[in-house]
Amino acid sequence: MPLASAFSVAAQSVDMDVPFVTTPPAVTEAMLNIAKVGPDDFVLDLGSGDGRIVILAAKKFGARGLGVEIDPSLVARSRDYAKRAGVQDRAEFREQDLFKTDFSQASVITMYLLPDVNLALRPKLLALKPGTRIVSHDWHMGDWQPDAELRVAAPDKPLGLDKSSRVMMWTVPARIEGRWCSNGKEKAELVLRQKYQRIEGELVRASKSTTVSGKITGTRIDLTSGFAAAIEGDTLALELSGVAAIGLRLKKTTVKCND
Repeated sequence: MPLASAFSVAAQSVDMDVPFVTTPPAVTEAMLNIAKVGPDDFVLDLGSGDGRIVILAAKKFGARGLGVEIDPSLVARSRDYAKRAGVQDRAEFREQDLFKTDFSQASVITMYLLPDVNLALRPKLLALKPGTRIVSHDWHMGDWQPDAELRVAAPDKPLGLDKSSRVMMWTVPARIEGRWCSNGKEKAELVLRQKYQRIEGELVRASKSTTVSGKITGTRIDLTSGFAAAIEGDTLALELSGVAAIGLRLKKTTVKCND
């Protein structure tokens, strides 16, 4: 997957005059592998260039996909390559501004952009359905740290001296910051603070406060202190194993619990 071709979005105040640079085959495959792309996925490639990542996602991984690219000649080339690969029914390409693209259908988003563009896209990415995987070649997301990262040897990479690539993946976390209450047999209050996929807070039950912290991966929540939790619709299911096993189902609220 190449860098996005030259285009401009004045409303974003971001310099996106980015040259066309192809991604080495080993890196393209690594980007799909790190996201564990499969037949149930829809891959959206932002700045899709000659279409290689969407075509590979369809041909090798059985996924469907869409590549958006501002250069019409590259879109035409991508369509031709998809037809030659026999995946034109599952690999679509559009001449389109990525900032005007609907991301909601994607379960995996891939990109080889630049840091300023990634940061401009970050709010839109974080608003996607929890569990959506975001994969970037070489460029970070600022202080949103990746959930997985690897270094891929790329001897045929056209840029750089070390001839390797950094592949990073983020999983969009559920948004669970706030106050949660259990009004069942056992009363409890859980107050959470969230920064991207990291959470911390306090659980109060039986007048005893316990500090909790952990990480959100999609709708799965991994907590310290022996807790396990998950988002189930509008409910947070919280369990504590061991001698004092508990099972709580909490609802989000804007007022103090039991008021």
